[in-house]
Amino acid sequence: MLTFAEAHAPAVPAADHAEVTRLLALGTPGVIVPPAFEEAFYRGGNLPEQLRRLFSKVRPARIDEDALEPLAAQAQALIRTSYLMDDAVQAFYRTLARASFPAGAVVRVRRPDATLGEDAPFLAPGTATLQAMKRVWAQDWTFDAVLERLDSAGSVALEARSTLLHPA
Repeated sequence: MLTFAEAHAPAVPAADHAEVTRLLALGTPGVIVPPAFEEAFYRGGNLPEQLRRLFSKVRPARIDEDALEPLAAQAQALIRTSYLMDDAVQAFYRTLARASFPAGAVVRVRRPDATLGEDAPFLAPGTATLQAMKRVWAQDWTFDAVLERLDSAGSVALEARSTLLHPA
């Protein structure tokens, strides 16, 4: 994880570089959480296997939307309630501290390609912000998001993506 000020071109995924550069040019403090951090969260909680089992009865060729809706809700709950490894949490908190968010500021957590996200008050060490990030990650498992992946890719699987944190 890097603050916007630390984010140099090679360290930031190419697709996200323009957004980070734009925010930095505006003088916006922030953090970019790389896709690898989200991937580690999924792997550390054995989430790929749990999600595979959860969606095992879904057939992309013949999607039963009534059956898919509660599965998507369960997947979102699974993401929101799974724990990050302690080392990852501490690294997250240290990066937030380096970003110099003022205490009590409202932090927006979002994907680089989205304008909306989750807002959370920033209170050290950043637990509310961490929970907001997990809510953003859970948005990848809404009914519409899962249905879109099934229609376009024939699978519920997804690629981890960067997450941005900056003042709202």
